[in-house]
Amino acid sequence: MYSRFRVEINTVIFLVVLQGLMFCYWQYQFTPPPDSPSPSRKVHVLLLSSWRSGSSFLGQVFGQHPSVFYLMEPAWHVWSEMRTFGAKTLRMAVRDLMRSVYHCDFSVMDSYMPDNRKTSSFFMWYQSRALCSPPVCFLTPFGHINNETQCQKECESLGFERVEKACQIYSHVVLKETRFFELESLYPLLQDPNLDLRIIHLVRDPRAVYRSREESALSFKMDNAIVLEHKPVPAGKEQYQVMQEICQSHVRINERATQDPPPFLKGRYKLVRYEDVTRNPLQEISDIYDFVNLEMTNEMEAWIKNMTHGKGKGNVENTFQIISRNAVQVSLAWRTLLPHNKVKRIQEVCKEAMRMLNYRTVDSEKDQKTLDLDLYMPQELKEFIWKQAKTQDA
Repeated sequence: MYSRFRVEINTVIFLVVLQGLMFCYWQYQFTPPPDSPSPSRKVHVLLLSSWRSGSSFLGQVFGQHPSVFYLMEPAWHVWSEMRTFGAKTLRMAVRDLMRSVYHCDFSVMDSYMPDNRKTSSFFMWYQSRALCSPPVCFLTPFGHINNETQCQKECESLGFERVEKACQIYSHVVLKETRFFELESLYPLLQDPNLDLRIIHLVRDPRAVYRSREESALSFKMDNAIVLEHKPVPAGKEQYQVMQEICQSHVRINERATQDPPPFLKGRYKLVRYEDVTRNPLQEISDIYDFVNLEMTNEMEAWIKNMTHGKGKGNVENTFQIISRNAVQVSLAWRTLLPHNKVKRIQEVCKEAMRMLNYRTVDSEKDQKTLDLDLYMPQELKEFIWKQAKTQDA
């Protein structure tokens, strides 16, 4: 009797100790680092860009950060389910979806996902460290860099309700989007008193964008049709017309944000050129983090160095993967690979955007392939030269 009582007491003690250890582990996994901003002061970020503009990499700059809940292109679900409509018709549905996600309300996905949806139902879900970390999945602890391949294997079929819980515990909610072509439809989000929305407008040399799109043209058939409002366009002109729409949207967005913007937009828009990021990644990304009140961590600094100082520029097979590359080589690849007649055509259809974004044109194939000829003068230097010229004229 006494022996049996001792056994039961020992069992109880063991279970209590085990419960305490599990609670500590749970606390460690579910509690953000102490230097993370409080979720009660959420910051909402829109990474606004176009396809093949370096937005996947910059998205990961947010997605890998321990304070960020990140989703890559949730509007893909809207366009995919309502693909018979045009971009102008769909922009309000996209805007309303984003508002709900920023508020961590994922019931909005009822209209765009199957009833038996999982966390892996999100487009490119494994590029979000938050969906590979507690409380969604126990693979990646807070503060650690996510491994996409492992996440796809271990975190694929988990309950969708975990996504909302995860969204609520982070200080920053970041959405990457390529499906907005003006700012006006975002005004209600900027005026929402419960949102602190910052817009990062990422652009890239249109010539480089065109070459990258050409490599994976079949991937953009649905999007091209929606961008062009389903107008019949000859196959040989489709890519150029899409590029023209993209370039014109960059001009519209930048002008609206910088030329007498409405009061609620002031201080909440930042233009970023992909080429500047590739040349000085740590400084540019630190500036971006400052803009959205994020701290640069040692882990993120090491990850950025690794991702931007690799060997080579990748190939067609890993076009949509975030792998270590030589970022400068990637940004210059079009100069040796894109035929000059196509370069001239893009420079013509995107001339206004290239002028606004300080991308220098090339007038000959020789200039195009002379890589020592700098086509990406830093924004600050261009502004200084322009002011000096104005002073001399006066």
